[in-house]
Amino acid sequence: MRIKKHPILVSLERKEVRITFNGKNYPAFEGETIAAALLANQIRILRYTEKEKAPRGIYCGIGHCYECRVTVDGERSVRACVTGVKDQMKIISQGTDDDEI
Repeated sequence: MRIKKHPILVSLERKEVRITFNGKNYPAFEGETIAAALLANQIRILRYTEKEKAPRGIYCGIGHCYECRVTVDGERSVRACVTGVKDQMKIISQGTDDDEI
């Protein structure tokens, strides 16, 4: 699910890091956003709405809509589409029982 070779970009080789989403470990690469890393690992639902518990994922991809809010290392409502991954980052979806993992 990642572009590994591109005719214009010089190199797409990056250091692999590990992130945790809802208690499960996933690979990610330095320089990519949380949203990109989760999408590359086939994760589409990032949170559930407070009132109706409707699933939400990436919508705008540029930090305007707040649909991709997650909890990162204990900080709530971090926008996954504009926040870069870090090694050993703990990410939790919001609006579920997993919110306390």
